[in-house]
Amino acid sequence: MSRAYNDMELMVCVASRFLEDHSLVVVGTGGPCAATMLAQRTHAPNLVAMFEAGGAGARLEALPISVGDSRTWHRGITSGSMADTMTAIARGQVDVCFLGGAQIDPYGNLNSTLIGGTYEKPKVRFPGSGGANDLASHAWRTMVITPQDPRRFVEELDFITSPGYLTGRGAREAAGLPPGTGPYKVVTQLSVLGYDPETCRMRVESLHPGVSLQQVLDASSFELGVAPNLGETEPPSATELRLLRHQVDPTGLFIGR
Repeated sequence: MSRAYNDMELMVCVASRFLEDHSLVVVGTGGPCAATMLAQRTHAPNLVAMFEAGGAGARLEALPISVGDSRTWHRGITSGSMADTMTAIARGQVDVCFLGGAQIDPYGNLNSTLIGGTYEKPKVRFPGSGGANDLASHAWRTMVITPQDPRRFVEELDFITSPGYLTGRGAREAAGLPPGTGPYKVVTQLSVLGYDPETCRMRVESLHPGVSLQQVLDASSFELGVAPNLGETEPPSATELRLLRHQVDPTGLFIGR
């Protein structure tokens, strides 16, 4: 059955719905920024976007291509620096942040450092943390937009770059991280994933249109839980797609992938 949208458009639209009005979100480039801009144009006009390079509260009239793009300061609340962004994170002022990585495990821990080998001699070296560890440690909620496949969803990371729930319930607090913080949602091309409140392990909460539960379970190397009230994701609306394609990313820089 043909769809009126592609996987990236679906993930951006779904992620945007989890962003609340009057909240502060730290975003990177690509899907997270597109989701933020879409939320501002629909249900969250007072959503404040902050970027790692220091821009906060900008009027995002055009999609930035980097966190230091001049558009991240356009008519903003503040024009600061990376130190200002990291200070806001450490103070607990960030409601939601977007994170990513090459690997994610059952507890939402992320690896964006290396694959295989040793730290000194890995098979593949990635950029590393940047500000991701700070965000994962201190933001109230973290969200991930990522394709789902068994190589990315692994039982054990090759390296923990950014902490999720570490080894399960209570482990973040035992490690000295602020109580009540941690992973919130993972939005993939197949489903919306959340975390069991008792075990803090990842579970399937919503299936995207036309996707079976078995497809989602097969796309992970670890056992996914299933929420008792498993639902079906609402597909992108005509309004969401129009705004996304004509105002947020009219050149298809990210949603065209």
